[in-house]
Amino acid sequence: MSEPSTKPYLIRAIYEWCTDSGYTPFLAVHVDATTRVPQEFVKNNEIVLNISALATSKLQIGNDLVEFQARFGGKARTISVPIINVSAIYARENGHGMAFDLADAAIGRGHEPPALPAPVVTAAPEDAQPERESSKGRDVLKVVQPEDNPQPPTDGPKGRPHLTIVK
Repeated sequence: MSEPSTKPYLIRAIYEWCTDSGYTPFLAVHVDATTRVPQEFVKNNEIVLNISALATSKLQIGNDLVEFQARFGGKARTISVPIINVSAIYARENGHGMAFDLADAAIGRGHEPPALPAPVVTAAPEDAQPERESSKGRDVLKVVQPEDNPQPPTDGPKGRPHLTIVK
């Protein structure tokens, strides 16, 4: 019997930290055929979901799936995301959280890993329209390699949180 993954436990811990701290937990997800999300909010095979208690109902963060119900553009939807597809969980207000490597998961299922860095569209349940090309009002998940950019990133919208993954 193989050892269970720590990933769902870490996702639940960051979610709990966000809610205890009064922050809004956002979940960044790589979308593929196993992911059930509103496709009109998916951009570059990615979506960012607001998973706060105010934005969702019946939230279950299990060891294999994150499942909940939410409203997108006023329409109720059932969301189902395999844990293996979660690329990050973080607080909207300050960007603090945790990112996960998707390369091993994608290769293990016979898929190519997602190209990084890739823009992520914010599709919180209260959003009525998908985001456009403009980065204004959009959360951005950006991967920065230390040798490429030794200083903290300064690009992107001012005043909005950014999650930076440093390997």
